[in-house]
Amino acid sequence: MRGKSRIRVLMLLLLGLSLADGSNGASTDIARFFKPGALRILILSGRNNHDWRTTTPFLRKLLTDSGRFDVRVCEEPAGLTSETLSAYDAIVVDYCGPRWGTTTEKAVESFVRSGKGMVAVHGASYAFSGLEVLGDGHVRTGIKEPAWPEYARMVGGYWPEPPPKQFHGQRHSFTVKIAQKDHPIFQGMKDTFVATDELYHQMTFLPETRILATAYDDPKMGGTGKEEPLLCAVDYGKGKVFYTALGHEVPAMSESGFITTFVRGSEWAASGKVTLPPDFAESRPQADRLRVLVVTGGHDYEPSFYAVFEGYGDWTWTHAVSNQAAFKSDLRKKYDVLVLYDFSQDLDEQGRKNLQDFVESNKGLVVLHHAIADYQAWPWWYQEVVGGKYLLQAEGSTPASTYKHDEDLLVSPVETHPITSAVGPLYIRDETYKGMWMSPNNRILLRTDNPTSDGPIAWISSYPKSRVVYLELGHDSAAHRNPAYRALVRNSILWTAGRLR
Repeated sequence: MRGKSRIRVLMLLLLGLSLADGSNGASTDIARFFKPGALRILILSGRNNHDWRTTTPFLRKLLTDSGRFDVRVCEEPAGLTSETLSAYDAIVVDYCGPRWGTTTEKAVESFVRSGKGMVAVHGASYAFSGLEVLGDGHVRTGIKEPAWPEYARMVGGYWPEPPPKQFHGQRHSFTVKIAQKDHPIFQGMKDTFVATDELYHQMTFLPETRILATAYDDPKMGGTGKEEPLLCAVDYGKGKVFYTALGHEVPAMSESGFITTFVRGSEWAASGKVTLPPDFAESRPQADRLRVLVVTGGHDYEPSFYAVFEGYGDWTWTHAVSNQAAFKSDLRKKYDVLVLYDFSQDLDEQGRKNLQDFVESNKGLVVLHHAIADYQAWPWWYQEVVGGKYLLQAEGSTPASTYKHDEDLLVSPVETHPITSAVGPLYIRDETYKGMWMSPNNRILLRTDNPTSDGPIAWISSYPKSRVVYLELGHDSAAHRNPAYRALVRNSILWTAGRLR
């Protein structure tokens, strides 16, 4: 047999083996890049009138941490084809922006209709269904028909003409009531859960849409006075779609009701069944993970702050929206590290006791940015524990401290330390403080020569009963999204917990 003939025969044999195996070369190739046995999810993002830069990573982490999914993210959905989507079991839409074009939209329709799944999160309900989201993120209303009718059928509804004055009332806490307990997503779950979120109203749902859960839209909060659908399921061809109106931003997505229904809903959409437990949100932390409490309140901040704590498998974190909420009970058995990003002065006697008990119990404390101004009238706190104080007003002959936004900082490590060893010198744009009181006993970690700063911008307190770190950096997203800053916060948390040496 001649050489070319042998090659041709060999190729035919290989093709026959591939076909006999029920696959083609391309799909076999792709399978090597996914976790064996995991449901494959593609998150579509990249445009939104919501903060997709924080919500998309958070959604990905929820799915990945469950151990049930292998997740990819596409930030430019326009141009996706049926071949691109063929490797996945479901798509998650965290998108609300311009249309994707005929090729991609037909590919998505075919993908779901063929038996695959889709999950639409919050604002994705009006991405194409009845309103037009322009390139700058603004929403154009007054469209009589859905911009992409098949998308409206997949999601289960649309926003009609005439449009409501607004899509929701004030953001508040409300009770979500499960309407179909027998649905796989909700089997074994309690009848209700509490959400703190935007409560969408006046969406028109199609007759074939199954309303899975509702919430009363209180007129006192700008609501309709009706039970409004919030969680829905749709059969689209052979495929399954789960829509959740919850999830405005990361704090709303961090609540147990959202976490459990989103992850179980994604599993149902991707596979048609649910194996994840009904108490998924409560049971997901692992025994060896650090337990971190992050405290905010009293000072505005950008949502990008939450991203600082996401993406790590060695801790689970809880958010307290005020110091009163954080310190209303004994923390010592609940948390290993306390991270303060609040701006608080008042704390009742019981709250002070609980805070003091925590920091005297050999736990970790990380104080970030403006939290250096906490508890101005509590010398034990700023002199002994934190080792510093931003003076909100003059004290005797000492003038008040000053601040300056958007300063370019060249930051240098003062000594080799586990917190800073993986960071080294760094450049960052941030807010600076000057004229603060600082304890001479602090162990300085980082310093800058910027004249609007005192110089030291990170230190370890000399407090002997706990490990205490202060980081002056962290005013806004320019810092929050800086990898070096995130590494500093991460290392500080691990070091104060005794996990970094």
